[in-house]
Amino acid sequence: MLSPPEGQTIKVGTLTDAPPVVFLKDGRFTGFDNELLRAVAEKQGIKVEFVGVEFATLLAKVANGQVDLGSSSISATEKRRQTVDFTDGYEIGYTTVVGRQDTAVTGVEGLAGRRVGVVQGTVQDEFATGKVPGAQVVRFPDYNSAFAQLKSGGLDVWIVPLDIADKYIANNADFPQKVVVKRADTEAPAAWAVRKGNNALRDKLNAGLAAVIQDGTYAKLHEQFLPGTPIADDFKPKAQ
Repeated sequence: MLSPPEGQTIKVGTLTDAPPVVFLKDGRFTGFDNELLRAVAEKQGIKVEFVGVEFATLLAKVANGQVDLGSSSISATEKRRQTVDFTDGYEIGYTTVVGRQDTAVTGVEGLAGRRVGVVQGTVQDEFATGKVPGAQVVRFPDYNSAFAQLKSGGLDVWIVPLDIADKYIANNADFPQKVVVKRADTEAPAAWAVRKGNNALRDKLNAGLAAVIQDGTYAKLHEQFLPGTPIADDFKPKAQ
C-alpha cells in the first residue's frame, strides 16, 4: 500500500484492551495514540479506519500490507526496524514489573523461578526473555487475558508499559497491586509503524505530528489520556 492521496483512507491496526494508549470504548477505537493519530491525519487531509488486531501479528500485518499503519505505543527498536519503518516518536515509555500488593518481589533479581506474564511480541516480552534470568515467561495474546491470570494467581507478576499498569491498577481497586520495577525506554520511543519504503505516508505523518505538537493539540490529548505524566521536551512546542 502506498501513501493515499489527500482525502483517502488508511487502514490502521490497533489493540482493543491497552488503556489509556489504545482501547475500544462504545465501539470506537480511542486512547492517546489513536486520538493523536486522528489529529495528525486530519492535519494532512487523511482519513483513518481502525481494525483490531493482536500485538503479536501487528508488525507483520504492516509489513505485508494488510494494514497501512500500526498504532499501539510501539517502541521503535532496532530489531523492529528490520521489519518495518517508523514515524518520528511521540512518547517516551516505561517498562514496569507489577505484582500483587503483598508480593515479595522487589526487583528483577527476584524473578528467577517465578511465573512472569507478558503480551507476546512486545518490548516487555523481549525484556523478560533477555534481561530477567531464570524467569518462567508466560506469553499472552492480549493484556486482558494476562491480567486475568495475575488476578487469579496464575502469575507472580506481569510486565507492562507504565501507563497501562497505572490504568489497570486504578480500575481494579478490588485487587491491590503495585509497581516493583520501572525502567525508561529512552532509546526506543513510541512511534507508528509503516511498511518499509512507504516514505510518503511516513513523511506526511511526521509533518502532521510536528503541527499538532506546535499548535497545542498534543498537549491537550496528553493531559486527557495521560494526566500527571510529564511531557518530554521533544514533544513540546518550539519557540517561533
